[in-house]
Amino acid sequence: MDHNQYEIYREKKPHTTPDFPYNTYLCSIPLDFHFVPTHWHPEVEIIVIKKGSGIIHVNLTSYEVKAGDMILVLPGQLHSIGAHNPTFMEYENIFFDTSLLRSSKEDLCNKKYFTPLFNGRMDIPTLINYKLPYYLEIYDCINHIDNLCDKKPFGYHLGIKSYLYQISFILFNNTTRIKKPRQTNKSLEKVKTILSYIQKNYSCPISVEEIAQECYYSKSHFMKFFKETMGMSFTQYLNEYRLNIACQALRSTSDNISDIAQNTGFDNLSYFTRTFKKKYGMSPGEYRKAAD
Repeated sequence: MDHNQYEIYREKKPHTTPDFPYNTYLCSIPLDFHFVPTHWHPEVEIIVIKKGSGIIHVNLTSYEVKAGDMILVLPGQLHSIGAHNPTFMEYENIFFDTSLLRSSKEDLCNKKYFTPLFNGRMDIPTLINYKLPYYLEIYDCINHIDNLCDKKPFGYHLGIKSYLYQISFILFNNTTRIKKPRQTNKSLEKVKTILSYIQKNYSCPISVEEIAQECYYSKSHFMKFFKETMGMSFTQYLNEYRLNIACQALRSTSDNISDIAQNTGFDNLSYFTRTFKKKYGMSPGEYRKAAD
């Protein structure tokens, strides 16, 4: 299985290219993914909801979203995306590296605006919707960017940068508060430790005791922490992680179902089938046929 097709948690798949670190594409839940589990990456991400509704978590805070809403995800922020069952949600993902806006030198714009923003010190809203007086200005910039990406006229790269700067200006112009240098959020760092460990070891048995030791927690404290932080038990979360990878393998490979189960950490085929059917309402074989 090519894990670059669906990197969960600390994403390793590059979203942008070195010569122009910007990219945009459409996604649909549940057609492309059943949901996008918690992950993080070094790029800025703007999530623009096109159709439907759903819920997006950013740094463990939940945001109810619907068509027209935008979510701003800064570098390194944990986030996940899901639709409201049994509905769907179509959204546009916009990714760009901070180097697209920042100077290579620590000039005034870097020092006064972009460094505080990307360090989490600028009081910028995560959810951008119609309740904000400058919402239409930002949404208009996004539409101009989409048109440029669609038509690709000569010099469109400059146009994309100009609108990203315009969005930045609108946000900065409506934000005057610079917070004190942020302290490390221990809960977020613990979550990242857990997710990174799962990513590396999901194909092997992982006990609660084992993952608790990685966090320097007792078993009981870890179970309480995970439940309160992630909203589900560790075992449930681990199974959902493995099932998401299994879904991608069923859709994109011809691997034997028993091999997929084994490779995603389910040693028992009947348990894998039972867990899969409980989650998706069909067997792995039926899921593969439906995806063809």
